[in-house]
Amino acid sequence: MSDATLHATTQNPDDFAVQIADQVESFLVAVTEVARGDQPDSAVPFLLLEVSQLLLAGGRLGAHEDIVPEERYETDTGPDPDADQLRENLARLLEPVDVYSEVFDPYEPRTAPVPARISDDLADVITDLRHGMAHYRAGRTTEALWWWQFSYFSNWGSTASATLRALHSVLAHVRLNQPLEELDGLDTDQGMGDETLEFEAGQVMQQELATPLRLREGASVEGA
Repeated sequence: MSDATLHATTQNPDDFAVQIADQVESFLVAVTEVARGDQPDSAVPFLLLEVSQLLLAGGRLGAHEDIVPEERYETDTGPDPDADQLRENLARLLEPVDVYSEVFDPYEPRTAPVPARISDDLADVITDLRHGMAHYRAGRTTEALWWWQFSYFSNWGSTASATLRALHSVLAHVRLNQPLEELDGLDTDQGMGDETLEFEAGQVMQQELATPLRLREGASVEGA
């Protein structure tokens, strides 16, 4: 979507709201394109790049003073677009490494790791961002910023951060030629049970990981 379509012609491109909206829109478009599966060679490094850039926008929202909506009650934006198809496409694309383990709150003592999915995480983040974008496109700029800031703290910030760590780990194991322990039978439908994960079924070597993802050894993010 062009700036002329996304922004009013009177808006200053240097405005905070315009810059945040640009970063949100860029993420929405980019992840949707990746989910189509047309360029599997660069899926993981490209997602790493896009999530990193989105978290820059989140950091700016987090550092900003509290944004207060103009109305006491949030204006109804209608039903949020269904992200199930995007979720399913990403799950197929990332199947070898989609499930990972995450500690939900690093400040909660003795918190056991829980299973998560990159595909679920990205779909959830996109749902939050689309909701704010609906406000923005309707001209409710303050409400859009309020929603993006609120949902950054309450959901998509931590979700995107966990996803970033998972994507980084995948690339680090491949690029550094380090074995990756397979989470045999690990699924998001089951709890971990113990305070520590039980990794089984040996190791997935670099070639076994790189081939399904079509990652080329030594490729850069820009050239992948």
